[in-house]
Amino acid sequence: MVISSVVECIGVVLTLWIGLLILIIIVACFGKSLGIKELYVQLMLKVFEFGKSNIEEAQREKRLSLTESEDEGYAEENVNENEEKNNLISRDNASILLPELTSTNKDKQDDKEQNEVINFNIGTWLKVFDYSKTGIEAIIEDQVTSRFQAEELKNWNLLTRTQSQYEFISWKLTFLWIAGFFFRYCFLFPLRLSIFTIGFTWLLISTTLIGKLPDNKFKRWLNFHIYVITFRILTRSLTAVIKIHNKQWRPPGGTICVANHTSPIDCIMLSTDNCYSLIGQRQGGILGILQRALNRASPHVWFERSEAKDRHLVLERLKNHTANPNNPPMLIFPEGTCINNTSVMQFKKGSFEVGCPIHPVAIKYDPRFGDAFWNSSKYGMGQYIIMMMTSWALVCEIWYLPPTLQEKGETSIEYANRVKHIIAKQGGLVDLVWDGQLKRTKPKKEWKERQQEQFSKLWKAE
Repeated sequence: MVISSVVECIGVVLTLWIGLLILIIIVACFGKSLGIKELYVQLMLKVFEFGKSNIEEAQREKRLSLTESEDEGYAEENVNENEEKNNLISRDNASILLPELTSTNKDKQDDKEQNEVINFNIGTWLKVFDYSKTGIEAIIEDQVTSRFQAEELKNWNLLTRTQSQYEFISWKLTFLWIAGFFFRYCFLFPLRLSIFTIGFTWLLISTTLIGKLPDNKFKRWLNFHIYVITFRILTRSLTAVIKIHNKQWRPPGGTICVANHTSPIDCIMLSTDNCYSLIGQRQGGILGILQRALNRASPHVWFERSEAKDRHLVLERLKNHTANPNNPPMLIFPEGTCINNTSVMQFKKGSFEVGCPIHPVAIKYDPRFGDAFWNSSKYGMGQYIIMMMTSWALVCEIWYLPPTLQEKGETSIEYANRVKHIIAKQGGLVDLVWDGQLKRTKPKKEWKERQQEQFSKLWKAE
């Protein structure tokens, strides 16, 4: 009797579970929303606000129990906790040494004509303290390494991966944290994993079938819709709430689309609204399976590690792809690495030398619901996917921006910087000149020499 009741309950649960999966997938295929995700996000904002008020109340009670001197120290510590990590230091930009400092031939000629005389003006000598101050600030917190760490939150989002000192600050927060833990790992994670498995399986099967068709207009039409539907299903595995602006500037075929880069999920977010060709290095694991599946149905540009250093070969492949207007737009992330969605770093100039229109796209995630940044040096792809599936949601905004062309007399580097500035301004991101590859490599020797040359000019007579 008991066993039959348990079996009956399991059957009811499985029926409801399968029905929920079918409903989610059908709605995703048509690109529609029942409004449940939006209500869920609004509810979570109220929960976060409730948690914030409880933290503030617990901190006030703790301050009242301290002596006056201890109270001052605690207040100072509390201010530092709520500061954003990227705004720890207010810098004097005039003293920051940037890699774009270059010396022209005219400057070198003028330097030779000047006498090698030390300027004993006290104002000039005091400038050394500006450089000393800049160096100390860089030791405490530089502008580069902080971009490869998770963005600090002003308010706790009930995830111990962001801040782990608040879950036991009061019994109310402890209850919320425990309830949220079971909700994320016992309901959201199995549901999202089921959706991801269905979406990924559908991708493998559909691309294999499309690859058997002859290359014609019908194949391109079918690939577009299958591609978009597949990634709409995959975004449901992350409870993604995506808001897209300016759809009239959606990139057409035969062009290049460039965007700021936070994680591989950027491709999934953009692919819910348009079909893209991708370019990148051949990967192994789950990314390699995805690359081979996509390549069966539509043209993509994958290159080996040895070919990555051959700029001319990659550039030639890009030109061949964009020369055909029937090919999907090429999606490129010119930063070449993932940044924590607080800034935009140096764009590589390669994609800006092709000669076709460039369509900028700005992507901005809301870190309150989950950190979309992939720290590849700390987490593997599998671990990162699990972290995303156990976050509250993935909320992002996408802005299509007007297409740009290289202006007369404008170099490819200047063109890349102009597009980068447009993306940073629209997304509310910090525009940095530093190369994102500094995450893995040391600064170039030429940069150091330019800074030394600039510094030496302070001691010469003007």
